[in-house]
Amino acid sequence: MKTTNQKQVLMDETIIHANREHKDSVFRLLFSKPEILRELYSAIEGVELPPDVPIDINTISGVLVKGMRNDISFLIDHRLVVLIEHQSTISENLPLKIFKYIEKVYDKIVDYSKIHIKPIIKIPKPEFIVLYNGKDAFPEKKTLKLSDAFMDTKGLGKEKDQAAMELVVQVYNINHGQNKEIQQKCEILNEYGLFIDKIREYEKTGLTLDESVVCAVKYCIENDILKDFLRIHGSEVVALMVHEYTTEDFVKAIVEHAREEEREQVARKMKTSGEPLNKIIDFTGLSTETIQNL
Repeated sequence: MKTTNQKQVLMDETIIHANREHKDSVFRLLFSKPEILRELYSAIEGVELPPDVPIDINTISGVLVKGMRNDISFLIDHRLVVLIEHQSTISENLPLKIFKYIEKVYDKIVDYSKIHIKPIIKIPKPEFIVLYNGKDAFPEKKTLKLSDAFMDTKGLGKEKDQAAMELVVQVYNINHGQNKEIQQKCEILNEYGLFIDKIREYEKTGLTLDESVVCAVKYCIENDILKDFLRIHGSEVVALMVHEYTTEDFVKAIVEHAREEEREQVARKMKTSGEPLNKIIDFTGLSTETIQNL
């Protein structure tokens, strides 16, 4: 076990002052290159896409809902792929959360000025992929559907049972040792899983999160795991990982389990900070009237 002075030296050697309000994520920083996205998508879908298949990244920055980001969205082979890394417990309401967001993505790529013309406007087929690397037990793959949230219909006949709308989310567990076939086909994803796993190993020894990330960065560089990436972005990775694992998940957990009066306190602080009404509603779950009366 390292002494306090040794730990401080380790931190001082590695961490460069970074903006902890940065809206990026380590996942986005690592995978926002067309060639890496092509490899990742091919591994997940079990296909071989030639290198000349273009990828157009059209990520919309900002919060998706209640702290969950849209990490990357991109166009590939006439498909619109929304790719999200998820570190906390997977909610069965995930399709409903993504449903709130997808219109914004289409707004960015569809020319709605032509929506009134007669010929049909062709739009990319959507695909929703969530890569789970949280600590809770989770199957290697799980399919979540928006239709599972629809209320039961009675007395309308079987012909009315078919949902008029659907949204399907494929969730893959990318923790180290899970979905080995996918990770074997995408070495970057495999190494990312090893990096996250190493952080958790160091945490179990009693190191703080900051120290664990620093140690994991050093270990991975020394053992040729994301070596080039971490050499270039190591300091930024430390700041981003600490910010992601503490601020967002911690506040989200508090809000989701808080009593209404506690959520009102959060909403009041967000109002004071000038946050928009729709963001406060999404984050706290309070009604518009309640927030306006605070």
